[in-house]
Amino acid sequence: MYKYGLSVKFKSTEGNGEKLSSILLKASELVSTAKGCQLYLVSIDSEDSDMVWTTEIWDSKEDHANSLAIMGVKELISQAMPLLATPPEKCKEIKILGGYGINP
Repeated sequence: MYKYGLSVKFKSTEGNGEKLSSILLKASELVSTAKGCQLYLVSIDSEDSDMVWTTEIWDSKEDHANSLAIMGVKELISQAMPLLATPPEKCKEIKILGGYGINP
């Protein structure tokens, strides 16, 4: 069975990349104990500090969807939305086969 992977690009308004990444890091703390969460990585683009990326690995797409119901997640989403210059862009959904660091 495949794991569900997701890469999302967030473009913040000018000068708000750090603020946005801070909110996403708080989200990673909230979902870190969620059922099926294997990885929630937050990164800033090395060439554009207003571009923030998340990389997520979940046991299933359903586990990812259920993570949105965790207490505090919707509040963080509402804090992040005004900082976005454009809507989040789902760059890729992938099927994770396995590898070092991924639980079977």
